[in-house]
Amino acid sequence: MAFQNPSDETIREVLGVPRTVAVVGCSPNPDRDSHRIARLLQARGHRVIPVNPGHREMLGETCYRSLSEIPDPIDIVDIFRRSDQVAPVVDDAIAVGAKIVWMQLGVIDETAAAKAQQAGLLVVMDRCPAIEYRRLF
Repeated sequence: MAFQNPSDETIREVLGVPRTVAVVGCSPNPDRDSHRIARLLQARGHRVIPVNPGHREMLGETCYRSLSEIPDPIDIVDIFRRSDQVAPVVDDAIAVGAKIVWMQLGVIDETAAAKAQQAGLLVVMDRCPAIEYRRLF
């Protein structure tokens, strides 16, 4: 059975409540999608925790090398990585007890999505929060 994204109602619930979002692959470059989406999430009331091993701070927050280094509970893991790099991020999301895995537009890994779902995580795949905000709010 092919992966199906959650309903619009569920996505509205995910994005409509302030959450802690770890943005894996967040860039310090304001021209990059990962940076723009992280800023949008902050503007919408979410706490954004950047994850990028090459940086110490980004968007006014401490930047961590990996999900496992983040000392606070994580609600959403927003993945800005190539599809072939998603599986280890999903494994880390499961290990740290995240509740939601969000794979950005163009990021698709059906096997990793199934693994996250089997572990009890909600999975959104091949979607962009900016587009979903415009569409649903």
